[in-house]
Amino acid sequence: MTAAQTPLLEARGLSKVFRVGGLFARNPQSVQALSDVSLSISRGETVAIVGESGCGKSTLGRCLVRLMEPTSGEILLNGTPVEALLAKNPLDFRRAAQIVFQDPYASFNPRRTIGATLNDPLRIHSGGDGSSRLSKAKHLLEQVGLPAEFLNRYPHELSGGQRQRVAIARALAPSPEFIVCDEAVSSLDVSVQAQIVNLLRDIQASTSVALLFITHNLHLARRIAHRIAVMYLGQIVEIGDADSVGNSPRHPYSRALFNAALSVRRDFTDGVHARRSEVLSGEVPNPINLPTGCRFHARCSLAEDACRIKEPELRFRSEHGVRCPVTAPVEAR
Repeated sequence: MTAAQTPLLEARGLSKVFRVGGLFARNPQSVQALSDVSLSISRGETVAIVGESGCGKSTLGRCLVRLMEPTSGEILLNGTPVEALLAKNPLDFRRAAQIVFQDPYASFNPRRTIGATLNDPLRIHSGGDGSSRLSKAKHLLEQVGLPAEFLNRYPHELSGGQRQRVAIARALAPSPEFIVCDEAVSSLDVSVQAQIVNLLRDIQASTSVALLFITHNLHLARRIAHRIAVMYLGQIVEIGDADSVGNSPRHPYSRALFNAALSVRRDFTDGVHARRSEVLSGEVPNPINLPTGCRFHARCSLAEDACRIKEPELRFRSEHGVRCPVTAPVEAR
């Protein structure tokens, strides 16, 4: 795939720390959900974020749309710090950045019709009279493949796939530049998943909206994304072109993750290192007490003594970044 090269959204050194134990705990602890994450997304580009549960995927997405306040780091939209945009006019950023949640039913008011649900963002961000908003709401439903009669229905009267289409329509209502899809298809049937993915691709082709596609499904990630970022314990351990990461992952964790998808199991060769198919072993370390050095070293068959001492940097070769000096011995950016 080819995506536009102009950066739309950029995260620089993003970190997020959660306090554990309650406000009045005598010995409060903290969990570092994100650790120095840097990521850029171009207009019209889809970046898929993959990784095990608890690796920080959803936290990253929510920080990027500012549903969560990052502990440190900077987020820029079209080169302007988000803090400045929010201080000047919060609606400008809210209009530009939207999110589609995993469970659309939980994000809808069950007492309001679909028409009322779509009317709110149109009224807040677009204005106009009731007649013009009704016309726009019908167009949004048409855009996601639903008939106008659904405006009079309630969320419980729709199937899971139909509700997710409405959720996408609601996200599109302010004409956003960037949408986070947080496990947006994981609760749907396989056939419906394919329909929603095709819908998102069609919408992107017609609007040039950028997508951050958070998923556990590696097949969908390879199908929809221009680039794939693999996360482990709050860090991006590998990022690159979807075909490159999907066909020749370089980080040991990425290889094991893709091998876990049975239909794409294989022995990977990157031209320098020929490895047997890695299989994940052991448990994910406690995020409250992170290991020293590489966070993956206790589960890695390639770990060296240095991996247990020094935390590796994200190193790049031809736009393919890997946080592992053993499999990617190139210069760091």
